[in-house]
Amino acid sequence: MIEEREGLEGMLEIMRDNDLDALTVRSGERTYELVQRVEGTPATPAAASEGNVSAAASAEAVAAANYKKVTAPIIGVFYLASAPGAEAFVEVGDRVEVGQVLCILEAMKLMNEITSDYAGVVRRILPENGALVSLGEEMFWIEP
Repeated sequence: MIEEREGLEGMLEIMRDNDLDALTVRSGERTYELVQRVEGTPATPAAASEGNVSAAASAEAVAAANYKKVTAPIIGVFYLASAPGAEAFVEVGDRVEVGQVLCILEAMKLMNEITSDYAGVVRRILPENGALVSLGEEMFWIEP
């Protein structure tokens, strides 16, 4: 348990040093997913106590494990809206239904609408608008 805690603290240090919002590490059979608290979500009691960053990150990792992840089915440029200046398809906190358009991925001048496979609340949008996403990259976290 002590080794695991030290490993988590090391991962948190990597996140801080590289200004990362999230970090996923696979080690053997285990997967560790660390995420900074999303703005607007309540802090856990562990997060409220100063100096207890690893406990807060662990709580976030557990919460993130319960989210459904929408990943990029292709490589492309990520857009949250159908056109510059248009309203975003979804925002953090929005409720979505199965089949609802979440974003557009532009690949080879083709605009591909990406729809949700899950019903729930959007808890996190990972790529920045206009960013290039890779095949399998996480784009949305949806809480069922």
